[in-house]
Amino acid sequence: MKQKKIVVIGGGTGLSVLLRGLKTFPVSITAVVTVADDGGSSGRLRQELDIPPPGDVRNVLVALAEVEPLVEELFQHRFQNGNGLSGHSLGNLLLAGMTSLTGDFAKGIAELSKVLNVRGKVFPAANRSVVLHGEMEDGTVVTGESKIPLSKKRIKRVFLTPADISPLYESVKAIQEADLIVLGPGSLYTSVLPNLLVPGISEAVSESKAKKVYICNVMTQSGETDGYTASEHLDALFSHCGKGMIDEILVHGSRVSDEVRKHYSKEHAVPVTVDTDRLQSMGVGIICDHFVVEYEKMLRHDAIKVSKALIDVIDKR
Repeated sequence: MKQKKIVVIGGGTGLSVLLRGLKTFPVSITAVVTVADDGGSSGRLRQELDIPPPGDVRNVLVALAEVEPLVEELFQHRFQNGNGLSGHSLGNLLLAGMTSLTGDFAKGIAELSKVLNVRGKVFPAANRSVVLHGEMEDGTVVTGESKIPLSKKRIKRVFLTPADISPLYESVKAIQEADLIVLGPGSLYTSVLPNLLVPGISEAVSESKAKKVYICNVMTQSGETDGYTASEHLDALFSHCGKGMIDEILVHGSRVSDEVRKHYSKEHAVPVTVDTDRLQSMGVGIICDHFVVEYEKMLRHDAIKVSKALIDVIDKR
């Protein structure tokens, strides 16, 4: 039986967590990953070598890799000292090296995917670095993915430069051929939207005959989605990419424990309110269940349970 094709679009920790779950099911996986990161090791390599930032791609490769745990640990190893090496992860350096060898970031990812026996395909949204800017509601513009949340201002919109960005052909083709397209989980403005703002990506998503599901974050994010309800996450997606972008939204429907709330309050984060009535009025389906696990007072999506819910969406079609 032909495997169903699932395209997951995003970046950050949430994307990697989900992919670890999805790869345990008999589905064809393509991850389309953001190239807007400008912080830490990725930001340094991007600036010094003029390559797309490798960090989000590295995490996705590790999530989909089928190798011995020690190899995975080695790939994620971050140097603590050494002149010039300190702060860099070995995986980022290997991606930079493979990009230099092949002369192309996407080709470098493909070659490293073979080495790591990656279960699925990993594509950057664009084959070059992009710069993310945030226009705030007070009219100020903040430049840099890592700096936008630090402004602590309410975001009006985000946009990319340079103006002549082209999407990776393989990313668009995967979206066009998908049975299911998943947006998130991840930071709304700095992980999910930067992919969709690459010209041609959101258009391909909107025109695709696939079901489109947005995985809403369980907690708000300081400097990005302060006070946002679930429907306001969709408002942001629709205002940037047009309505009809999402068929269903996956939300966590259980109460978050007081202990976890207290921990997240240090980051000025609170549980996202699931405003069911407004979501229904927006014409989207709601997938609601207990979708998280608690890990050292942090919440993470239950990758297996979320994956099953997503596959159910394809089966219902």
